[in-house]
Amino acid sequence: MLTKLSTATCAKGGMAGSYPYTSEANRYKYVADVFDTLVLRDIRQKYRIRNVQQLERLCDFMMDNVGNVTSIRNIAKALATNGLKVSDKTIGAYLGYLCNSYAFYRVRRYDIRGKRYLASGDKHYLVDQSFRYAKRGTKNMDWGHVYENIVAIELLRRGYEVYTGTLYKKEVDFVALRQGEKVYIQVSDDLSNERTFRRECEPLLQIHDAYPKMIIARTRHSEYGYEGIRIVDIARWLLG
Repeated sequence: MLTKLSTATCAKGGMAGSYPYTSEANRYKYVADVFDTLVLRDIRQKYRIRNVQQLERLCDFMMDNVGNVTSIRNIAKALATNGLKVSDKTIGAYLGYLCNSYAFYRVRRYDIRGKRYLASGDKHYLVDQSFRYAKRGTKNMDWGHVYENIVAIELLRRGYEVYTGTLYKKEVDFVALRQGEKVYIQVSDDLSNERTFRRECEPLLQIHDAYPKMIIARTRHSEYGYEGIRIVDIARWLLG
């Protein structure tokens, strides 16, 4: 159906080479091999990395924390808690390598009220969701962040500069800019709960400029409006 974005669709991702495989296990193996070969092996060889475990564990952490605000120091602390001691400098270097290889995309934070970029706490998005499925499995999936990742990559594909916004200690998932155009976007898994709906609308309603505002979610029905905010089904939005 047009308005349904299924788990299987997300899991397949955009790796065309995986589609001929009829077995899910073989498809995931192919995708995992692509990531290990084109990303991890190339980074390891190019930068002469000796401790491969540090790089692999960092990849696992970043896949598990897609859409979360992170800092190099907090990443290092989290890995140390799980028994892997690694310096902030090393984390910063490895994260740079992963972004340079286009495995992850860095999204900076933007103060909407002050109209300035914030120096700390970025978000990172995975280039293709199928890598996460293949490497980390499908248990305990946070579908709100999965959809947020999909929207982030699609906005970049459409030529937007993408930032995550902050306003009065609240978060706006994306501030998207393109040739004088600006749009504020919230992404959600499900808006059927009234509390969730109001939570997603509140930051947008506090923005008092005239630029468009929208919520992209799995609504399964046609677009509608609320207080000047467009509510759009994610499958319809992806189809443009």
